[in-house]
Amino acid sequence: MAAPTLAERFASWRQAWNTAGANSLVPQRRFSGPMPWVIAIMVALTVIAAAAGLGLSKVAGAATDELSGGVTIQVIEANPDLRRRQAAALAARLAQVPGVSAVHVVPEDEVDRLIEPWLGTSLEGDDAIPVPALIDARVNGKLDGERLGALRRLAREIAPSARVDAQSTWLRPVFGAIESLQWLVLALLALLAFATSAVVLLAVRTALGTHRNTIEIVHLLGGADQQIARVFQRSAGLDAAAGGLLGLIAGATAVWFLGQRFSGLGAGLVSSGALQTADWLLLALIPVAGVALAVITARITVLRTLRQML
Repeated sequence: MAAPTLAERFASWRQAWNTAGANSLVPQRRFSGPMPWVIAIMVALTVIAAAAGLGLSKVAGAATDELSGGVTIQVIEANPDLRRRQAAALAARLAQVPGVSAVHVVPEDEVDRLIEPWLGTSLEGDDAIPVPALIDARVNGKLDGERLGALRRLAREIAPSARVDAQSTWLRPVFGAIESLQWLVLALLALLAFATSAVVLLAVRTALGTHRNTIEIVHLLGGADQQIARVFQRSAGLDAAAGGLLGLIAGATAVWFLGQRFSGLGAGLVSSGALQTADWLLLALIPVAGVALAVITARITVLRTLRQML
């Protein structure tokens, strides 16, 4: 039996193109390369980073709401009896000031517990350490410098050695650190997105080089660049979807485990950073974004490479 001529081969290729399309000419071998697994790792890291960013945002918001309008007054007086009288008189006077919604004198035993880790157990008699009396107050509205100055003048009329500080100023370095961490999380997310695009680009270019002869035949049969691009972007999208699902499961599991560990600390600020249902839904959209990024990257890479190749 005679071997088929070039014309007969060309006719069979054209028939294959017309019946099955480019999918039959360009083989699809998903999970045969590293791309799905690399994308799974990228998505898992992105989920963890995004969860950290959401948690930090919640912590910062909760701390701001909690400390907004908060004022701490220290009555510094060595004589304990005089210190108690000044604290009680000042608290009563503050409760009558318009705009002050709450006033609370911190009990002495609670103050002792707060300073015990630094100063040890409280001493008695002549060796006793004079501890200031603390008053917590909350002011409605914005606590600006003018209102804070008025409170300081009022406090010193009753307790000349009193110190009045806005609670938000104590945690200003903490807020600065949280803001820096949030920027770091955004930079990490951008870096992971860039790395994912690079992985897809390298995988598509490798596939294009492997099937170069087949792609040239497809062009001879009348196939357009857009048709070929759809084949590769479909393959990249499916690989990204599979890897993204694995990455989402791994990342969500790690986030849930860490959340359980942090919730056991029982700290107020840490507890305020717990993720809610809306946050979990937002994390679930990360694989979708990964698939879209992979498809767009694959299409652009194929079209640009084909223009250079043919």
